[in-house]
Amino acid sequence: MAKKTTFSEEPPVDEGEGKLRRASFWYAVRLVRWWALRAFLAFVVIFASWGLAYRWVNPPITLYMIQESWRLGGIQYEWVDIEDVAPVMVRALVAAEDANFCAHWGIDSAAVRRALRDGAMRGGSTISQQAVKNAFLWQGRSWLRKAIEAFMTPYAEAIWTKRRLLEIYANVAEFDTGVFGIEAAARHHFGVNAAELNRVQAGRLAVVLPDPKGRSAIKPVSRLRKQAASVIAGSDMIRKDGRAACFED
Repeated sequence: MAKKTTFSEEPPVDEGEGKLRRASFWYAVRLVRWWALRAFLAFVVIFASWGLAYRWVNPPITLYMIQESWRLGGIQYEWVDIEDVAPVMVRALVAAEDANFCAHWGIDSAAVRRALRDGAMRGGSTISQQAVKNAFLWQGRSWLRKAIEAFMTPYAEAIWTKRRLLEIYANVAEFDTGVFGIEAAARHHFGVNAAELNRVQAGRLAVVLPDPKGRSAIKPVSRLRKQAASVIAGSDMIRKDGRAACFED
């Protein structure tokens, strides 16, 4: 006679045990949310305090400088007050990178629309955005970095003056491989102080900024020489039409 096969069923889950599991799950969710909120607030406080400190304290070094120093075995970097930079050099930076620097609050909406239309990520960046990126963030094309940059730039505009923004930008921008800041760049490329830069030198330094590792201020190709001349003409224009008023005495 064949044996009868029986199947055992799982015992029903106790209703109290089910409630306990659900309560544990939602407790874990609330705990994660609480810690995430605390982490976000800590991030905001750290960057807000960091930015406020740079209103008076000069950046000693940046994340990118540290990275390049490790990679190259050292960098050239020397801080210089904006008062000790040739005025034509300061105007050339603005003319080359952000001619409407005095007119916007950190984000140039028209430039952003053009950059989005052309599929570019750097083209819409103002000097304010680049100063924030260079002083606080990392390099490379990253939408996360761009989001943090967009969050921090209006704050920097609110707590720093336009002149301070330019001062920080001119001192932490890269002008050649491992050469950071306008003082080191002037010495490296032309053997002079930043205060002694002439019009031609200022134009050439300004046009290497989009690609400091791939462009030469000492021996620029014909196209760069033409761009440098255009930048100098632009620096004269923004002085005449008042677009340099926010950073010049």
